[in-house]
Parts: sequence; C-alpha cells; structure tokens
Amino acid sequence: MIEFDPVLVHEWLSRSAARTPDKTALIAEGRRIAYREIDEKCERCARALIELGVRRGDRVIVLLDNSIETVIAIYGILKAGGVFVVLEGSMKAGKLAYILSDAGGKVLVTHTDKFEVVKECKKTFSTLEYKTLWVDGAKGNSFGADEYEWDALLDKQRAVGPECRPRIIDVDLAALIYTSGSTGEPKGVMSTHHNMVSAARSIIQYIGNEPDDVILDVLPLSFDYGLYQVIMAFMFGGTVVLERSFTFMTSVLRRAATEGVTGLPVVPTAVAMLLKTKDFSRFDLSKLRYLTNTGAALPVGHIMKLRELLPHVKILSMFGLTECKRVCYLPFEEIDHRPASVGKAMPNCETRIVDNEGRDVAPNKNGELVVRGSNVMQGYWNAPDATSRSYRAGGYPADRLVYSGDIFRSDIDGYLYFVGRRDEMIKSRGERVSALEVESVLCSMQGVLEAAVVGVPDEILGQAVKAFVAAVPGARVTAAEVLRFCRRNLETFMIPKQVEVVRRLPRTPHGKVDKKLLVSVLATGGNNT
Repeated sequence: MIEFDPVLVHEWLSRSAARTPDKTALIAEGRRIAYREIDEKCERCARALIELGVRRGDRVIVLLDNSIETVIAIYGILKAGGVFVVLEGSMKAGKLAYILSDAGGKVLVTHTDKFEVVKECKKTFSTLEYKTLWVDGAKGNSFGADEYEWDALLDKQRAVGPECRPRIIDVDLAALIYTSGSTGEPKGVMSTHHNMVSAARSIIQYIGNEPDDVILDVLPLSFDYGLYQVIMAFMFGGTVVLERSFTFMTSVLRRAATEGVTGLPVVPTAVAMLLKTKDFSRFDLSKLRYLTNTGAALPVGHIMKLRELLPHVKILSMFGLTECKRVCYLPFEEIDHRPASVGKAMPNCETRIVDNEGRDVAPNKNGELVVRGSNVMQGYWNAPDATSRSYRAGGYPADRLVYSGDIFRSDIDGYLYFVGRRDEMIKSRGERVSALEVESVLCSMQGVLEAAVVGVPDEILGQAVKAFVAAVPGARVTAAEVLRFCRRNLETFMIPKQVEVVRRLPRTPHGKVDKKLLVSVLATGGNNT
C-alpha cells in the first residue's frame, strides 16, 4: 500500500509518533518528552479546547514563553480544528487586547506568571469575551468564570475520537502570525496548512535535515523563524531543544554541547553575541552540523569570523518574511565567494525584482522583491486594504504574488542581495519593530509632546531602536524616565537602546518629521540603556 505524506501540520506529528514513539521530541527546562507522549497530550488538549467551545476555524491565542506547554497548545489547537495565534511572552495588556479583539480569540492559553497582564487586559477592555486556560494554576491565584486550569482540564480528557474530530483540509487556516506593520498596528498573516507544510518542506530540503538532527531553538515561538524549527523537526522526526532566548550565550553554548546539537538557527544579534563569547573553545560543538540565518543579512565580517571559529559547520544564509516564510537561500559552496548574498529562490518558489511599474529590473539595479509560490500566505486578517497592497494577482490564472516592500538587487548570475526596507521598519535582534508603534507608546507618556523613532546601525543588534522625544512646553522629561516608561509598556525587543530628548523635531516642507535629518544631524550622544 502506498503511503502518502500528510497534508496537515499536525498530521506530521502523529506520523512521527507512530514511527518513533519513544524518541525524544522536545527538551525544555530540564524536561524531556517523547513523540508518543506529546502527541497524546496534544490530543487531550484538543479535546479540552473542543469542550471549551472551540470549533473549526476558531482562533485560540497562546501567550506563553518557549515551553513544552506552548508546543502542546499549538498542536492541540490544530487537532481541534482551530487556528493558533502565538504571541510574544513579554506582550503588554494593550497589545494583547488589540490582538484578542482583532483575531476574535475564543480562548486564551497563558501562564499564571502573566496573571497581572491578563488581569489588566480584562479590566481595561471589559467588552472582550473569551475563556482563559491557565498553565501552572497552582500559585494561589483565584480564577473566575470562564477560567480553567490547564492540568486539571487536560487530565480528565481522552483522545479526540472520530465523533468529534473536525474535518480539516489543507486550504484551511492553521495560524495567524502577527507581525508589526508600517501602519503601527500589528497585522495577522493568514497561513494555511498547505502554506506552512510547503514552506517547511522546502527548508528541510535545502538544509538536508535527517531524523538524527537535534535543533537548538533559542528564538521565540511567536517569531515564525522559531516556530518553524518545531514544525520542521516534527516533520522529519528530529529533536528540538527549546530555550527562552539567546541572551545568555554561555548557557546556550553549554546546552548545545550537552545535548549534542546539530543545528543552530540564529539571527545576526545572536551571532554577534556568540563571537564575543570568551573561551569559546571550551564548548564541544563537534556535532554541530549547520547554522542558519534568516532574520536579516549577516554582516560579511561575522560570516568570515564564523568560518574561522567553526570550520566544520555549514553556514546557511537565507532570507524570508512572514508573508511568505522563506524566500531564498545561498548554497553553502557560495558562502566564501558571495558572503553578502542571500542566494536564490528556495525550491518551489519564484522571485522577481521589479520597479515601481512592476517591470523586471536589470542585474545590479535596485527594485522591490516579489515572491510567487505555495509559500505565499493568504493575506492579512481583517485588513483588506493592506492585503490588496501587498498581495496581488500574477500573470497566470489564480496566480498570487506578494510584494515584499524590501529592496533587493541581483548580480549577473541571479544571486540576490538585500539592500534595505522600503518602509520604516526596524530590524532589531532579528525582530521587526514598527517605528510608529513605538512612537505611539512614547506619545502616551505624560509630558511627551511628540516622538520619532529610527533604526541606527548597531554591531550587536543589527539595528538599534533610537527614540527622539520632544516634551510638552514647560514639562521636564528625562531619557531615564522615558526608558522606564518603555520597559513598562513595550516588549523587550522594542525598547529603545538610545533616547535623546530634544527641544523640537525637525520637519520637511510638507510638515512631516524629517527622520533623515534626525539620523544625520541629531544622532549624537544618545543615552544607552
């Protein structure tokens, strides 16, 4: 009998559980869980969500740090027929409320260490209606109506039987991945099962993953780059070691050595921190086979240093965006010849570089990157105007292209080079930061009249967030006060590294803030966090 590959994201987990039930699937926070056990827990999670009223196509919000429970929630939501929405663990109440409202979240899965954030969200935005499933509910917090404890609810469940399992096909939505937008509000990128499986298979093919690969995932699962490490591993039957961040690089390297890690996905910030690690040679990374980068182009100098430090490791440079996952890759044999390039289109993907009229540009000419393929997502949730700007019809029947907003050029051999971003997005720590979103928070601070946020070059972060703040006449605002305010109201990666308080912001003849002038003239003596 011919065995066909699964077409749904969660079916790959079930297949790996059937093939290698006792193999370790996940390692996190000192815990190890095998494929059979995690698949069973995901089935119980699905049944619990169905009991809470989740039906096909319903959105379930997951506000958790990297953990085994996060992965169980993701796959449980999929098995229940729902659409998962994983959020960054440090998200504040205002943004959480916006996404709960925008996505129409039916259930919020979160940890009791987020209790105060969720409490503030419910208090301030009392019209939101959703049920809450609390992970680690044994901390003495009192739960109200429509609030449930994770272990208690899952422990009483049985597996999802045929009588209640929803029928899902691969064109159904699997996820909304929220990404910062140039409008200031985050937008949910709609990803179907087909989109996600197709993108993951393409990346697996490029990397050459095998079941004995052990991936160290130091990136948040709310970030599609971090999320896909789990999706990919469950497809090829590998093991994922989950860490909460790469902030403590010594701990990361120690874990890589202890667990015999073969694959390490990184962003430029992590590479910069890795290269600054003292006594690097004390970590046994002999099993490390590859290192991938896709958050932003790696500086050529970093690539050269990595080649010296880890001569046995393949450095795999890629480029991608949430709207179509991975776009292009650089063959490893080209890394020394074209270190600044992000390569050519991934398998089953086609790219073009076009001018403002949509015409292909010549080699070595700048233009906007346009992507075609099964990896192109379905658009933005509840944002038809934004969708029509980025997603457009192609030249073939039912063809769909995504206009990336990223400026590229290609060389005579067709290799692609990232030039810059068309809008004012800042790429810091591998995350996209909306300048307008940070400015909106700054302007909500008492005593602040207006604010402007720009990205400035930074050796570690790639780009650092720098804020210029003008005070209300007569008010006294200091950089230290602004930073304290930001730490209370922004996710970690969005907090400015530098703040400069100015008397007024320069403007163009049209009355807009002149950010180019800010960068060239005022970017001196900012206060470092």
